[in-house]
Amino acid sequence: MSQASAAGELRLFPTGPGAGVEWQAINDGVMGGVSRGGAEIGRDGRLVFSGAVSLENNGGFASVRTQPARLGAAGVQAVRLDLRGDGKRYKLNLKTDEAFDGVQYQAAFVAPAGRWEALTLPLGSFAPKHRGRAVPDAPPLDPARIVTLGFLISDRQVGPFRLEVRAIDFVTEAP
Repeated sequence: MSQASAAGELRLFPTGPGAGVEWQAINDGVMGGVSRGGAEIGRDGRLVFSGAVSLENNGGFASVRTQPARLGAAGVQAVRLDLRGDGKRYKLNLKTDEAFDGVQYQAAFVAPAGRWEALTLPLGSFAPKHRGRAVPDAPPLDPARIVTLGFLISDRQVGPFRLEVRAIDFVTEAP
């Protein structure tokens, strides 16, 4: 699914016309909440993750993630995102197994409001989590085993949200 990009990078998204990157919404409805969120790919190739977070019925999160596929590569040092947002705090999730539930490696970032920006998240900043809780005995993140990636909004950020992503690159040189 990845392809060569600039020196020291593996381009994950967009991967070109017809590449078929599929995104799945997983919102707090899985536990009774009413938040809504989803992903769509615009004609220009941008991923748009948008919706609204609600705390009703003990909810409070919305997320999207790719269908499992071989995404990772040995030697990856960081993930670079080219994005524009709404000033809210999001998390990038990476998974190393195909199970629906389980450990996710998360790194938080603030999406710059109204302007495009490239953010680089070193792999060392990703922490193992399961359902929002730390997993101290999880193995270190192995970049060669990454099979899904996704975006999450939570942390009691009620209301509408919108995150646009032009590119996701795995960086193989130290940031």
